[in-house]
Amino acid sequence: MDRKEQILQLARREGRVMVDGLAEAFGVSAHTIRRDINALCEEAKLRRLHGGAEYIEGQANLPYHARAVLNFDEKSAIAREVAQVIPDGATLFISIGTTPAIVAGALAEKQALTVITNNLNAALALSENPGNRIILPGGEMRLPDRDILGPEAVELFRTYRADFGIYGVGGIDHDGSLLDFNAAEVQMREQMRANSRRSILVADRTKFGRRAAAVGGQLDEAGMVVLDRAPGADWQPLLDAYPGKLVLAMEQVHV
Repeated sequence: MDRKEQILQLARREGRVMVDGLAEAFGVSAHTIRRDINALCEEAKLRRLHGGAEYIEGQANLPYHARAVLNFDEKSAIAREVAQVIPDGATLFISIGTTPAIVAGALAEKQALTVITNNLNAALALSENPGNRIILPGGEMRLPDRDILGPEAVELFRTYRADFGIYGVGGIDHDGSLLDFNAAEVQMREQMRANSRRSILVADRTKFGRRAAAVGGQLDEAGMVVLDRAPGADWQPLLDAYPGKLVLAMEQVHV
């Protein structure tokens, strides 16, 4: 395995990698590591951060509608469960991320939805129905993810009150803390949850134990949690303590 592949696998496991730490671990110069990271970013496998890079979930180097996302079957099962909860005419917040975008696709047959989102993939999935109303923030589109972060997005979610807030997460820690890769993602997600009458966290089980630096919110603050399957015995106490409605989509479990 060459160094670039090792860097990519480490980023996939940890969520992000930093130049100085990699240089020390591999015994090479920071310049060499930056060159490796730049190459991975050009291949759309990593996204640059200050001092390092973060992992991009899925095959993001392909066009969105053509690419195969990680755990697609699991995320599709989650999406079908969420679609059963959402009635025609509902007002929705939909967050960034592949799972919320797949949920949006599962809502395509719903009628007269009002959707407030900073996820361009979700907006496009729901734009096929002319009876829907879709509201987007201003600001710069983040590529290749096709989403918008920043003050405009937070202000948009602060301005509306939604019947349902559907949001994903970068990772879930053992104490139930919700993790993301930067503070803007956390701020946006928390504002969305605060202004939702019912909040729905959607996550496949690989998010349990996945590391990310920015923390905000707790698993037990979601009104409903929809997973593909239970994440494992180590996480069962956290799920047992969860006070809301828990759905394991691929196990046909509703608690």
